Amino acid sequence: MTQTAQEPAEMVGRLGRHWGWLLAYGLLTLIAGIAVLAWPSETLLVLAVLFGIQLIISGIFRLVGAFATDDLTGGTRVLLALLGVLSIIVGLWAVRHVLLTLLALIVFLGIFWVINGVIEIFTALSHREMPQRGWTVAMGVLSIVAGIIVLAYPGLSLYGLAIILGVWLLIFGVMETAAAFRLRSAVHAAPSMA
Repeated sequence: MTQTAQEPAEMVGRLGRHWGWLLAYGLLTLIAGIAVLAWPSETLLVLAVLFGIQLIISGIFRLVGAFATDDLTGGTRVLLALLGVLSIIVGLWAVRHVLLTLLALIVFLGIFWVINGVIEIFTALSHREMPQRGWTVAMGVLSIVAGIIVLAYPGLSLYGLAIILGVWLLIFGVMETAAAFRLRSAVHAAPSMA
């Protein structure tokens, strides 16, 4: 019985050792969102490269998470690894074909956001012991809504897309940064709960 009671604390401890990576990812996403909103018309070409790099980094984090976390089931591990590979492929394509990316960015990112949101929600719902799983579900719902909006209105101007993507990056960056600090607080509180 005591072993079962310690499992969530041990999981928080393992995740908490790497809270700085989550913080760095959130801050980089936040900075990218600020840059896009500050110079929307000047960054249209850079936009494809920035999001390509963000998708590559996101894919790397997902792949590492899929293989580094011991608590995942086989299905969740495969889904996270597939999402990581998809993210890396879309990111590399965006960096390589900047002009075409400006035309196809709406479709690719809309599809990615919908898939990402579904996997985030599935992961949170399938792991009841996951700390802060409400935030994971909220990020998943936000990702799905953003993807559907972008896919439903493909005629948005590139300027409008830059604004939407900048706002999404700001929100996502703030949520990831807040999650990092909550994880850090949970790690510091974990020894006192034992």
